[in-house]
Amino acid sequence: MDFTLEVVTLPVSDVDAAIAFYRDGVGFHLDHDVDAGFGRVVQLTPPGSGCSVVFGTMPAMQRMEPGSLHGLQLVVADAVAARDGLTARGVACDDITSFDERDGSTFFGFADPDGNTWAVQQIRARAENPLIPRS
Repeated sequence: MDFTLEVVTLPVSDVDAAIAFYRDGVGFHLDHDVDAGFGRVVQLTPPGSGCSVVFGTMPAMQRMEPGSLHGLQLVVADAVAARDGLTARGVACDDITSFDERDGSTFFGFADPDGNTWAVQQIRARAENPLIPRS
């Protein structure tokens, strides 16, 4: 039986500010922004990803302290291009660090306005072999 991770709940303090950061700054696609009657639900997906982030005002989404999620990881084929794209859109990023020459050893990070942190890992093989086939 397959278990696929498709949604991660992200604790944020300001839903509209989080949408602006993830959609306009980071470049995630806004999939849903709905009022469910007893709370708002927002879902965004990184380009090329099978996993989305969700946040909002539903009681279950408010259980974690905003900014308390650390170590989420994105993978890109080119860390320099990814970092340049993020900084051009106003996202403050850490410097790129390479631990050695092997593919997968290059990283940089950034944080959202609440302090949730992300690592961005370069895996050059993703350019030729994405996990999710491009259509």
